[in-house]
Amino acid sequence: MADTLARKASLLAILVAAPPILAILALVDNRTVRLMASLWGILVVVGAFLLARSRAQRVSSLTDFVNGLLEPSFPRPSLHTSSDELGTLTSSLLEISPKIEELFNRLNTELTRREAILASMTDAVLAVDARLNVTFCNHAFLEAVGYHGAFEYVPLLKVVRDPVLYQMLRHVVDSEEPVRERLQLSAQGTCSFDVYAAPLNSTRSRGAIAILHDVTPSEQLERVKRDFIANVSHEIRTPLATICGYAETLLGGGLEDQRNRRRFVEIIQANGVRLNNIAADLLSLSELESGKPAPQPGPVSVNDVLCNAIRAMEPAARLTGVRIRTGSIPDLQALGYGIRLEQAVVNLLANAVKFNKPNGEVSVEVGEDRDQIAISISDTGVGIPPEDLSRIFERFYRVDKARSRQVGGTGLGLSIVKHAVEQMNGAIAVKSQLGQGSTFTLTLPRYIRQ
Repeated sequence: MADTLARKASLLAILVAAPPILAILALVDNRTVRLMASLWGILVVVGAFLLARSRAQRVSSLTDFVNGLLEPSFPRPSLHTSSDELGTLTSSLLEISPKIEELFNRLNTELTRREAILASMTDAVLAVDARLNVTFCNHAFLEAVGYHGAFEYVPLLKVVRDPVLYQMLRHVVDSEEPVRERLQLSAQGTCSFDVYAAPLNSTRSRGAIAILHDVTPSEQLERVKRDFIANVSHEIRTPLATICGYAETLLGGGLEDQRNRRRFVEIIQANGVRLNNIAADLLSLSELESGKPAPQPGPVSVNDVLCNAIRAMEPAARLTGVRIRTGSIPDLQALGYGIRLEQAVVNLLANAVKFNKPNGEVSVEVGEDRDQIAISISDTGVGIPPEDLSRIFERFYRVDKARSRQVGGTGLGLSIVKHAVEQMNGAIAVKSQLGQGSTFTLTLPRYIRQ
């Protein structure tokens, strides 16, 4: 560019200087004078050429210097000041260039910081232009809509096919007013989002930005709370109604009925025990789910826990004709809490006895690994349908509601087992075939002496 400017300046200098020189030569007859005038003309042309070339090089240097202000990787030449107009311009550029560099670096840092914040947000962020082409979205948004690929300046409906979100952003762009709505996106399964969209305007263009907050977990929690309250009310209402009914019967003349009054009192007592069991299980479950820091786990003798649990369940098993069989139980120690483990084993044995077949069998086996202990409790009972296996650890969930109430279950036993085992950093698994029995396996960390 500098060479081009120099050639143009030289040509201009020749064109400017040539006419006066030719006019002088035409008026002079003396050869010596004409020779002197020719030399003078040549010197003028050469001087004009050199001056124009110098000016062109300085202009080119100033241009390169200005380009380097906005592009740090662009090489910037060194500038030299002088007393002419270009020197004044050079001094001004040298004075303002540090301020421009500082402003540019500050803007670049702020832009990088904002992009990092938006990219790391767990909430989904989406920005569109006036034509609803995507200009920015973070990883959380791409995960929420299940989109993989380039997204910049791609139409919104190609990224997420949701007419509600499209119409919402279209309204924000057209009206320039913020909007808040709750919508569901079904790209990765039905998920609920609380969406806040606001206009994103600049001096040259319009657009909108939307923040999508995933409220699916909170909705599920609310649903669980509602179901829990409904289940508790239902479970408590049944024995209370029975107690109130038989108490009214006794007060209404049943006390004089010597044949039935004892049976009435026994029914009241049985339902009172049932209410007490529900309350006790609810307290246990509440304690397990309270989130309070658990005490430091310690060594627990597996042999002692199993013997105590079997001893506690043998009378109930004897009444139903169920035999509890145990293999050889090695002298192992698990890392956990003795009361919690015994509570979990008792609940599993109680279910194995209650839901067994007449003259059935319950077997208890213990296996060991290098750092884990597995306790398996199997029965020959009715089994669990495959569609119910994923829900049996939910509170108040019953596979056979009529049979569960008949045998006195509260629907909280397996939920208590699951929370108790997880509190000890263990796990529970179940295998079952309908009509052929079930096997529950507790896996616990093994206590290793330091």
